[in-house]
Amino acid sequence: MNRLKSVTQGNSLAARAIRSGGWTILGYGGSQALRLASNLILTRLLFPEAFGLMSLVWVFLQGMANLSDMGVSQSILQSKRGEDRAFLDTAWTIQVMRGVFLLALTWALAAPAAVFYDAPELADILPVVGLTLLIMGLFPTKKDSANRHLSLGRITAIDLSAQVIGLVVGVVIAWTTGSVWALVANAVTTTVMQLVFYYIFLPGELNKPRWDKPSAGELIHFGKWIFLSTAAGFLLSQGDKIVLGKHLSLGALGVYNIGYFLASFPLLLGGMLMRRIMIPIYREKPPSESTENRAKLHKMRMMLSAGLMGLLALFALAGVGLITLLYDPRYGLAGGVVVLLAVMQIPQVIALTYDQAALAAGDSRGFFMLAATRAALMMVGLMGGASQHGLVGALVGQGLAMVFSYPAVVVLARRHGAWDAQHDAVFWTLGIGLGGLAFWLHNSAIVNLSALNLP
Repeated sequence: MNRLKSVTQGNSLAARAIRSGGWTILGYGGSQALRLASNLILTRLLFPEAFGLMSLVWVFLQGMANLSDMGVSQSILQSKRGEDRAFLDTAWTIQVMRGVFLLALTWALAAPAAVFYDAPELADILPVVGLTLLIMGLFPTKKDSANRHLSLGRITAIDLSAQVIGLVVGVVIAWTTGSVWALVANAVTTTVMQLVFYYIFLPGELNKPRWDKPSAGELIHFGKWIFLSTAAGFLLSQGDKIVLGKHLSLGALGVYNIGYFLASFPLLLGGMLMRRIMIPIYREKPPSESTENRAKLHKMRMMLSAGLMGLLALFALAGVGLITLLYDPRYGLAGGVVVLLAVMQIPQVIALTYDQAALAAGDSRGFFMLAATRAALMMVGLMGGASQHGLVGALVGQGLAMVFSYPAVVVLARRHGAWDAQHDAVFWTLGIGLGGLAFWLHNSAIVNLSALNLP
C-alpha cells in the first residue's frame, strides 16, 4: 500500500513518470477507441473515397506543419528557462506567428494541391481544415508546462472531451448529408474545443505577446535543427501516403488508410509516450552520469518495449480477423495492410526509446541527422519497392529502410550513453520470430493486396 501511495501521490521522478505514462496510455487508448468508434460509424455512412480524400488533406496539412516546426514545445520541455515567463510568452508569440503563416499558406496552395492529386474537392476542403493550424498556434504554453512537469491528467481529460464533441458533430453531419464535410467538421470542432478547454481548465498564467531577445535567440538556435528534423519526420510519418496517394485511387487509398489506422496504434502510442515522458526523464537522470541511472532506464525500456511488442503481435497475428469483424466488407483488403504494416514497424519500436536522449541533452543537430537518415532511406525503400512490387513492395521497402537505419540509431544512443545492447538483442530476436509467424499465417492476405496495386 505504501508503494501504491508513493506512485499515485509521490513527487519523485519515477512516480511522476509512471503517472504520466498511465495518463498517456489512457489518453491515447481512449482517443484511438473514439477514432475506432468514429470509423465504425462513419465507414457505414460514407464511402471509402471520403477517407481517401481526408488522408490527402492530412498529408498536406501535416507537411506544412512539419516543414515550419520550430520546436517550441521541445524547447520548453528541455530548457533551463522553461519556467521563465518571458521565455514562455516569447515561445507562444512565435507559435502564433507560425499559425497565421500556415493558414495563409494553406489558402494559397489549396488549388495547386487539388490539381496535383486530381481531386477538385481539395480546393474547398483545405482552406477550412487549415483553420486547425491557426487554432493550434493559439494553444497556451500552460499545456507544455504541464507536460514538462509530467502532469498530464487534465490534458488527457481535455483531449478526450474535445474528441467526443468532435465525433458527435461529425456523426450528425454524416447522418444528415453523407458528405466528406462530416470529417472536416469533426476535425475543426475537436481543435476548437481543445483550445477553449486548455484556456479554461489548465492552471497557470495566460500568455501575452512578447519578444524577449535572449529567449528568442535560444528558441531559434535550438529550433533550427528541430525545424529540419520535423521536415524529415514528415517524410517518415506521411511518406507512404505521399507515394501511394499519387498512384492509388481515392477508394483504394481509403481502404489502405483504414488498415494503417489499426496497424499504427502501437508505434504512435509509443511515440507519444516517448515525447511526453522521456525528455524529462533523460533531463533529470542522464544515463551517462551513473550506472544506477542506466539500470533504471533499462528496466523502464524493457517494460515499454514489451508492451508495444505485445500490441504489434496482436495486430500482426489477428489483423485480418479484426478487419473482418469490425468493418464493412468493402474494407476487407485492409486486413493484409494491418498484418504487413505491423511487421514492418518492429524495427521502429525497438529503437523508439533512444531519440529523446539527444533532445534532452540539447543535441538537436544529432536528432536531425538521425531523422534525415531514416527519412532518406524510407523514401528510397518506398519508391523502389513500389516500382518493383507494387503496394506490397512499397511497404516492405519501408520496413527494410528502418532496419538499415538501425546503425545510425546506435551511434546516436552511444553518444549520449543511452544504448542498451541487451534490450535490443532480446527484442530483435522476438521481432524476427513474430514477423516470420505473421507471414506464415497470413501469406494469402498479403498476396491479395495486389488488388490495391499501383498501376
